[in-house]
Amino acid sequence: MRHRIFVDAIAPRTEVAGDEFHHSIRVVRVRAGEEVELFDREGRAARGVVEAIERDRAIIVAGDALPSRESPLVMHLAMSVIQLEKFELVLQKATELGAASIVPMETEHTEVRRERYQGKLERWNKILFEATKQSGRARIPRLEAPLSFDEVLARPGVKLLFDADAEPTSVERMNEVTLLIGPEGGWSDDELRRARDFGCGFMRLGPRRLRAETAAIVALSVIASRFGDL
Repeated sequence: MRHRIFVDAIAPRTEVAGDEFHHSIRVVRVRAGEEVELFDREGRAARGVVEAIERDRAIIVAGDALPSRESPLVMHLAMSVIQLEKFELVLQKATELGAASIVPMETEHTEVRRERYQGKLERWNKILFEATKQSGRARIPRLEAPLSFDEVLARPGVKLLFDADAEPTSVERMNEVTLLIGPEGGWSDDELRRARDFGCGFMRLGPRRLRAETAAIVALSVIASRFGDL
């Protein structure tokens, strides 16, 4: 398996410096002449060969472009902020399952309020980056600004709310969708009413109640299996 290296932009001769240079050359011990895989901020990926290693940079000759590993279905995960360790697990697994973006969402029963996680955003972006690198994706999911439940409902496009007691609605084939996952305490009756008023679709995830982090992983898997590339 080729080592993956992130760069700002893939060019015929691409320079690697900074943290990626240190990790790839000093930690992983990639050598001159070794084949690697490049991916960049535009979501492109290509084969490459390490041409030269200098004191604080490496030069990689880019080769053939690699096919996209992105899902044809654009999935946005609006996730109520749960216990931070569990939320970070969701970030990792959502990336592996092909989510295009993750929206920290505040609901009536949200366990962790914004002032407690505002300082975690840099760490969360790093988790998304590392999961992208590990999973073979080229496009890093966006970590969007935190939104309230009503702000998520007001977003354009198809929205599906997952609830253990919901009466499921029919779901047609789609190209893009926002999945809403609530907190451990569930949705309030008022939130469910507002979701219906906004025309939100409803889905269940089987007869058993799932923890919020499990529900997020299963919801992404089910939707990606039905409409995406799983």
